[in-house]
Amino acid sequence: MKERHLGRSGLLVSRLGLGTMTWGQDTAPDEAAAQLIAFVEAGGTLVDTADVYSDGDSERILGHLLRETVDRDDLVVATKAAIRPNGRYDGSRRHLLHALDASLDRMDLDHVDLWQLHVYDPNTPLEETLSALDEAVSSGRARYVGVSNYAGWQVSKAAAWQRAWPGRAPVVSAQLEYSLLRRDIEREVVPAALDAGAGLLPWSPLGRGVLTGKYRTGIPAGSRAAAPHFADFVQPYLDEECARIVESVVTAAEGLGCSPLAVALAWVRDREGVAAPIVGARTAAQLGAILESEEVTLPHEIRGALDDVSDLSDTTSHP
Repeated sequence: MKERHLGRSGLLVSRLGLGTMTWGQDTAPDEAAAQLIAFVEAGGTLVDTADVYSDGDSERILGHLLRETVDRDDLVVATKAAIRPNGRYDGSRRHLLHALDASLDRMDLDHVDLWQLHVYDPNTPLEETLSALDEAVSSGRARYVGVSNYAGWQVSKAAAWQRAWPGRAPVVSAQLEYSLLRRDIEREVVPAALDAGAGLLPWSPLGRGVLTGKYRTGIPAGSRAAAPHFADFVQPYLDEECARIVESVVTAAEGLGCSPLAVALAWVRDREGVAAPIVGARTAAQLGAILESEEVTLPHEIRGALDDVSDLSDTTSHP
């Protein structure tokens, strides 16, 4: 798997990242182990988790695998904080540094490679929130820092504040939802990240699974849309506008002799500013299909056609 620099930093990451949101909930530890082994064998390095995923079990499983299954030095470990277990946003310095210490304890690590603010907390002064990033880097608990789910102006403000004085930790990444079904970040967030030198880490690059084509004729048993805790997550992308885009992806895949998944992932992977889409899979078999997409590069004509069919002026902006 090829590597890219994360934004304008010197940090190299594989151009696909492994997401672990389902680890400990829909993905059992043995399946998680099989996924991580396959990912590393394919040349993958970036693994993304968060303190609230599966109430901390995602980090616990990853930590166990780093001790028992793969070499920690082969991975770029990324985690996130700023959401309390009750769902409340908390960007206070107190909560963030406590959360980082708890993440390190769960993973049995002395540092993470990338620590990200999971959400923007409007009730905490941004300079206080960002001071936690500086402390994390200066203390050696994190090597790099970034943001997640920030609006364009929030990315710009955070990046500008961190650049204002020497010694502050620069914002090197911005993790946001981005796919052929969710292109609204191109209006403000992408330009802000490019200007700030922050590499984009798209989450849900397959449109919450819809771009694989699995929902074209209904909701399959065992899919995320069939699961009570994920049904509302997938439902916004099961409308007619999204179906039109999915059919275009399927047509492109048939012409290229590959899967719709590979087409959709290659499209977002090679967008300007993207360092690594974060891909999640429930099983190792699903991850295998995702890893096969690494061999696919879209011809200019097909990329242009997909750009047109998913153009922001023609499609609904989904939440």
